[in-house]
Amino acid sequence: MACSKRTGLITGAVLGALLALLGGILIPVGNNIISTSIVKESVLENQTTAYENWIKVGGTVYMQIWLFNVQNPLEVILYGTSPTVAQNGPYTYKVRYLPKENITANPNNTISFLVPREAIFVPEMSIGNEEDKITTLNLVVAGAPALAPNGLLSMLNNIIKKQNSTLFQQRTVKEIVWGYSDPVLKALPGLIKDDMTGVMYPYNGTDDGLYDVFTGKDDIGKRGIIDKWKGQRSVSYWNDTYCNMINGTDGSSFPPFMDKKKLLYFFPSDICRSIYAQFEKEFKLKGIPVYRFKIPPETFASPNANPDNKCYCNEKKDDCALAGILDISSCKEGLPVYISLPHFLYGNKSLLNEVKGLNPNEVEHSIYLDVEPMTGFSLSFAKRLQINFKISPEKKIDALSKIKKPIIFPLLWLNETASLDDATAEELKASLNSKVQLLGIVELSFICIGVGIFFGCIVALLVMDRKQKKKKDKHAEDINVDRFK
Repeated sequence: MACSKRTGLITGAVLGALLALLGGILIPVGNNIISTSIVKESVLENQTTAYENWIKVGGTVYMQIWLFNVQNPLEVILYGTSPTVAQNGPYTYKVRYLPKENITANPNNTISFLVPREAIFVPEMSIGNEEDKITTLNLVVAGAPALAPNGLLSMLNNIIKKQNSTLFQQRTVKEIVWGYSDPVLKALPGLIKDDMTGVMYPYNGTDDGLYDVFTGKDDIGKRGIIDKWKGQRSVSYWNDTYCNMINGTDGSSFPPFMDKKKLLYFFPSDICRSIYAQFEKEFKLKGIPVYRFKIPPETFASPNANPDNKCYCNEKKDDCALAGILDISSCKEGLPVYISLPHFLYGNKSLLNEVKGLNPNEVEHSIYLDVEPMTGFSLSFAKRLQINFKISPEKKIDALSKIKKPIIFPLLWLNETASLDDATAEELKASLNSKVQLLGIVELSFICIGVGIFFGCIVALLVMDRKQKKKKDKHAEDINVDRFK
C-alpha cells in the first residue's frame, strides 16, 4: 500500500514538473504565435487591421491655439520698448478628420497618400469665438525687409504709410490664423501673386505633400517609415546632407515591437526637419500599456550645446547660437519665421527678456507621444509648437526704425492633440491585449499548478519517508526492549 502511494507521489511530482515545463515552453512559443499574428496584421495592405486603422481617422484630433495679445503696441512702435504679451486661448479646431486621399500601392512595397487639411472651429472647447479681436504683429510690415530688395524698400515704405499700416494691428482670431487680404500686398505693383497673409495660411483645402511610406511587407521593421516626401528622399532647406535627411515616420505610427532604449525618429513637415523623441516612462492608458516618448531639450539646443544642430543654423544671422529656436525661413520663402516650443521652453534667457509675459512650463509646453509598444501605433500625443516672427531694425522702413535690436516675436502657439477614445480602447484590448492576457494566464497557470503539484508531492514523499523512518526506529526499539526482558 505504501509502495503504491509512493509511486503515485513520484508520478505526481513528475507530472507537476512536466506541467511547469510546459508552461515555460509556452512562453516563447506563445510569444512567437502572437508576434507572427501582429506582424501579419501590421502590414499596410488591404484587409489587415493596421491598414483599416491607418486609412481612416481614429480618435478625434484637436488643434488648440493660443494667440499672443500685445499689451503695449504704441510703446514698442514709438520708443522701441520690449513688447509685453498676454496669451488668449485656447481657440479650438477639429482637424485631421478627413481620411487619407490618393492612396496608391507601389511595386517597391511602399504606399503613397495625401493627408487633406481642414479645420472646423469648436466653440464649446474655446474661450471665445473667431471674431474676437487680438492686437498682433503686422506680418507684412515686420517682413518688409524680406519682401523687397534693398533698393525697393523706400517704395515699400511709402506704400505702408499710404495704407496706414503699422507694426501692430488689431485683427480677428480667424484672420490672424487662417488669413486675410492685406492692403499693402494688394497695393504692390505686380510683385506679389497672392495678397492673402496669415500665420497658418494657406491651410484649409490643402495638404502637406505626397508621402511614400514602407508597408512593412518585406520588412516589418520599416512599416510606416517614410521613403519619400514630395517625391524626394531628402529636403533641400539646409546646406547639409545630415540635416536634409528625412528620418522615421510621420509620427502617427512606428514599426511594431518597440524598444524603449531606442530613439523614435519622425518628420513633422511643418518644421521642415526630422526630430526624435526619447523614452520617458511606461504606464497604462485606458488599461493598455504604453510607452511615453518626449522631445528632449537637445532638439532645439544651440550648436554649442548640441553640435548636431550646427547645420540647422544660419551662420549669417546673429541669433545662430540662441538655444530654443529654429530658423525655418529657408522653407517659408525667405520670411523670418522661427519655430520653438511654447513660451520658449528650454530657450535662451534672452528670448524671455526681449518679450515680457511668457512663462515656460514643461508640463504644459512639451511634446510627447504615447505609443502601444507591440503594434507601434500612437494612441495619444500632444504636438506643441510656437510660431514666431523676427522683427529687425530697418531705417528705410519707418515702422521699424525705432526698433533697437532684433526680436523673436511670438505670434501664437498650438497644441495638436488626440487621445484614445473608450470605444477604440476596448476594441484594441479585445483584439490584442485579451489574447496576450489569456496566453499569460494559461502560461502562469501551468507553471503555478505544475510547481504546486511538484512541491506538494515532494513534501508528501518527505513526510512519508520520515514517518516510515520513525516507524522503523520504533520497531527496532521495541525489539531491543524485548531482548532485555
